[in-house]
Amino acid sequence: MDILHHSGIQATHYLQTSYPGCQDWFLFVSFAADLRNTFFVLFPIWFHLFEAVGIKLIWVAVIGDWLNLVFKWILFGQRPYWWVHEASFYHNISAPTIQQFPVTCETGPGSPSGHAMGAAGVYYVMVTAILSIILGKKHPSWKYRILQVVLWATFWAIQICVCLSRVFIAAHFPHQVIAGVFSGILVAESFQRIHSIYDANLRRYLGTTLFLFSFALGFYLLLRVLGVDLLWTLEKAKRWCNHPEWVHLDTSPFAGLLRNLGVLFGLGLALNSPMYVESCKGKQGEQRTFRLTCIVASLLILHLFDSFKPPAKVELLFYLLSFCKSAAVPLAAVALIPYCVFQLLSQQDKKTV
Repeated sequence: MDILHHSGIQATHYLQTSYPGCQDWFLFVSFAADLRNTFFVLFPIWFHLFEAVGIKLIWVAVIGDWLNLVFKWILFGQRPYWWVHEASFYHNISAPTIQQFPVTCETGPGSPSGHAMGAAGVYYVMVTAILSIILGKKHPSWKYRILQVVLWATFWAIQICVCLSRVFIAAHFPHQVIAGVFSGILVAESFQRIHSIYDANLRRYLGTTLFLFSFALGFYLLLRVLGVDLLWTLEKAKRWCNHPEWVHLDTSPFAGLLRNLGVLFGLGLALNSPMYVESCKGKQGEQRTFRLTCIVASLLILHLFDSFKPPAKVELLFYLLSFCKSAAVPLAAVALIPYCVFQLLSQQDKKTV
């Protein structure tokens, strides 16, 4: 593994020294690949255009990130920004200089890459959805074939950019991002055959949320009893990050777990709420004006909502507020905002009559 890690360090060093002008681009790509943008941007758009695709996006993102957490606890992956300082490989030779950035110092294990896995799963869902919607029940034409090539070429171009960005900022080794991409595709492809998510009731959402949390917590406690410290990476992050303020609690494994489970639980609440049924399932919900208004309103309100950052001084309070904040995202986009738009448009229709 030392040789594999060393080659990864060389790749990071090469990218940083050969393409310093691409720093802003790689930082943007790394930011865009965060699952937060799936929840706050992509989900509201897809849900109000094609509801089933929006629901699948949430399930693929949440289950994929949950599996990513389990894999990280099993594989114990190193991260370049701390490995380069601790590796015995460099006792007799000088280690390459690795630059750090504000998004470098993530506190969880590194393998597989969560950004690469999430981006691969989410964009795989979107590409297959677009192709399925356009094809419908028709036979593939030459125009469809061209679109298919363009979309899949774009998909792989995005994955390459995400992988290069994570290597560039020294958050991951190349083999970790490659493993993340293919793991994300496998998760997304598996949901192509799971149709029960589209009509799941609140009990199923609650049961799934509790199972995922209980399994992760039980696995964590079991390994702790066996003498395995799964938070070993937090100490390394605090020790080797160049700037202590770059180490954020929201990058820790349990923060990501509760954030994602909050989104899944909030989606279950929203889809089984009277506000959703009244606004999105009626005749008004089929109108283009209603859907576009919901998209615009959701994007604006969720953008303001995302600016709220839970206080990180008390960990338990931070985790609780993160869960509640995440649950409020689909609840607002699926139920509250559409209901308000529905009432507003209904009042306008009455005035017109």
